[in-house]
Amino acid sequence: MERPSKRARISSNSGNGSATPLTSLQRAISPPLPRGCSRLTDGELTDGPEGTARPVQFINSPVQLTHIRDLPNGKNVDTVRLRDILGDPMIRECWQFNFLFDVDFLMSQFDEDVRALVQVKVVHGSWRREDSNRTRIEESCSRYPNVEPIVAYMPEPFGTHHSKMMILLRHDDLAQVIIHTANMIPIDWTNMTQAAWRSPLLPLEKASPTGSQTDAKAKIGSGARFKRDLLAYLKAYGPKKTGSLVQQLDSYDFGAIRAALIASVPSKKHASESSSEEDTLWGWPALKDLMSQIPTQQKTTTSKPHIVIQISSIATLGQTNKWLKDVFFKALAPSPQSTTYSIIFPTPDEIRRSLDGYNSGGSIHMKTQSAAQQKQLQYMRPYLCQWAGDSIPPGQCIDLSEDDPPRREAGRARAAPHIKTYIRFADSDMKIIDWAMVSSANLSTQAWGAATNASGEVRICSWEIGVVVWPELFRDGDYGDAGSATGSESRAEGKSPAPDALMVPCFRRDRPTVSEGAETASLVVGFRMPYDLPLTPYGVGDEPWCATASHPLPDWQGQSWIV
Repeated sequence: MERPSKRARISSNSGNGSATPLTSLQRAISPPLPRGCSRLTDGELTDGPEGTARPVQFINSPVQLTHIRDLPNGKNVDTVRLRDILGDPMIRECWQFNFLFDVDFLMSQFDEDVRALVQVKVVHGSWRREDSNRTRIEESCSRYPNVEPIVAYMPEPFGTHHSKMMILLRHDDLAQVIIHTANMIPIDWTNMTQAAWRSPLLPLEKASPTGSQTDAKAKIGSGARFKRDLLAYLKAYGPKKTGSLVQQLDSYDFGAIRAALIASVPSKKHASESSSEEDTLWGWPALKDLMSQIPTQQKTTTSKPHIVIQISSIATLGQTNKWLKDVFFKALAPSPQSTTYSIIFPTPDEIRRSLDGYNSGGSIHMKTQSAAQQKQLQYMRPYLCQWAGDSIPPGQCIDLSEDDPPRREAGRARAAPHIKTYIRFADSDMKIIDWAMVSSANLSTQAWGAATNASGEVRICSWEIGVVVWPELFRDGDYGDAGSATGSESRAEGKSPAPDALMVPCFRRDRPTVSEGAETASLVVGFRMPYDLPLTPYGVGDEPWCATASHPLPDWQGQSWIV
């Protein structure tokens, strides 16, 4: 029997015969994160300055997409089901804040062994006794002794309780906050594109000589600031409605949270009445205040930052673009730097070809029939982009040239969007994200607040809630001190420091890769994208989907939409 030949020894680059050290021995050792926190993973060793190997740490997207029933597994990687959130038998109390409820559907998501034991609070805004939604909710709740309906305070006739949030209190003395975009009805958790941000599991607060975590001057993006703002939001409902929840949450440690809370409550408040350091702000004043404090990438090109607004409803904003440009755009980008804006909203063709066809169109709204609505559409049209971006107008050929950048597919083109995202990309390449927001808030003055009136007040009609994340929040245990990066971490003497943290778009998975980010960063945070890039602007014949107009052309299921 012939002996196998020996493997040739591969010499190292140094030529001195020394063994190459194991990559695993070069990685930093750190304690595990609390359960529920975005997963941090060791990445590949990339080439640093002067060819030195430099480890890159990757952090999974802090926001997840929801599972789509009728898509293959390859398009559902790293997604979350409602059952994943509510099916834990350790849940003892569950607060549900939402617009629409199917209580039977909600209760079916709890573990069978504890379904009749979990104390469930259903917070909604259907305050009129004759409201059919209120009747359905109360009748359904009456079948479950452990479920209590709570009607939110609704002082504004045009306001809605549109917030989408769950707060879970557990038998093991942990708590969790989930902020998402889905109504609590089956269709929203089946074939509609949605997103969810889940906090880590939060422990009870330890006694501290420095005082409570709800210190008014807590840093933006810190867990303490998040706690302060969340409790302020909950207190706005009134002590009779949410007092017990506020009292319980006040004893929890929010320190592991790396996000900023942006919410709206029905209110009239002077825009310059208070500082966010002293008090929680609401609506677009809160947004403007936050955006003025988030650090953005230092520009190395002349390309402008690009803010993409992706929503499922566009309300009446006025016949001129005054509110859109002078109020909302300036809140998203308070600095004088020139910025590009896009608004993603589906077309009728995209609704027809979605998984649920026209049935998904009932959740997506923009009115375009009246003369005033047409004027609004006219000034919005330059910003509008398709959702799926794969509509081919009649007579147009498909361009197979390689001049355009390759398409990065999110895998949600056929799942109609009920998600709401607001993302600032560093430039037109759209490979680096400065900040990203997931919210219940659509594009409306009711949600974000009207322009300042003659008395200097901002009027907000609705309840909304969302979270904003940016890369500096995830630097080595630094919670919110985003402006403290210095040149002391330069990796080569005489070289300018590389970016310490970057956020990059992730497609079809939550974990970023080197190819998706800049190789110069030591930490890369992913953000799970719900739509494809690059964007596809509306063509000449494109119109936004209008649920209040008839669409006789059949969808892929053979159904028409007649109103």
